[in-house]
Amino acid sequence: MATLRRLREAPRHLLVCEKSNFGNRKSRHRHLVQTHYYNYRVSFLIPECGILSEELKNLVMQTGPYYFVKNLPLHELITPEFISTFIKKGSCYALTCNTNIDEDNTVALLPNGKLILSLDKDTYEETGLQGHPSQFSGRKIMKFSSEESTMMSYFSKYQIQEHQPKVALSAVRDLQCPVLQSSELEGAPEVSCQALELFDWLGAVFSNVSLNNEPNNFISTYCCPQPSTVVAKAYLCTITGFILPEKICLLLEHLCHYFDELKLAPWVTLSVQGFADSPVSWGKNEHGFWKGGEHLYNFVIFNNQDYWLQMAVGANDHCPP
Repeated sequence: MATLRRLREAPRHLLVCEKSNFGNRKSRHRHLVQTHYYNYRVSFLIPECGILSEELKNLVMQTGPYYFVKNLPLHELITPEFISTFIKKGSCYALTCNTNIDEDNTVALLPNGKLILSLDKDTYEETGLQGHPSQFSGRKIMKFSSEESTMMSYFSKYQIQEHQPKVALSAVRDLQCPVLQSSELEGAPEVSCQALELFDWLGAVFSNVSLNNEPNNFISTYCCPQPSTVVAKAYLCTITGFILPEKICLLLEHLCHYFDELKLAPWVTLSVQGFADSPVSWGKNEHGFWKGGEHLYNFVIFNNQDYWLQMAVGANDHCPP
């Protein structure tokens, strides 16, 4: 019965919300994007937009490539040749795939050259390394992303495959959107919605959940928070793969300039989800799967260059920075 009760419990998470302006010298937006290393899905939503500009579409299509290297020995990542070819000449990201962070040995290579090892007890003792116990109970193929075109030739003696991120573009019609005010993070009664309400609403939109709360809908009773407005059309783009923080910075910068010309939309959003089984979330903060493995962030970009930043992790993770 105790196990059944635990399964019925909704996964808890930590959510941090803050607001600032992109023109503020103390704004943390760029640093927080650059230190969230392992990203597998990026989505942006633009209300009152039926088609993407060519410039933005080209930027979306240029987020790859990344590479799978099969049966790669770990010692290859610490050879002087690898360090001089990739680490010293630019940033290289690597992450084991098809592993479970709370069950398997997991490895991550940070762009600054640090190697993160999340090992089970037996493997840890075999290595003879000195480390510290994971805060999570219990504990193959490497996935790489690098801006260097030499990746294929360097790992040619192994089974290596080049992949491009998958891009899904869609126009959403008659979308009910919450009313937001950039200065009111906690909302104002009957005037604007809270940041937390927007966070839940975005999850429903990205999951293609009905927002009508129809009485005969037994899958979802969710409805758009109030006050709200209906936009005739909105553009939703989702990129899935191994996506570099540098690419996300470029996309964020472009969306910041979206309002340089007069637009009907009062705001746009950019959401980024990290790999559920990554050993770190932001920087070197340890990450565990627990019930959901979530570590993600979302920008709400307003037409006056104000922004909201929402960062979420599982309840057992360190609080977002």
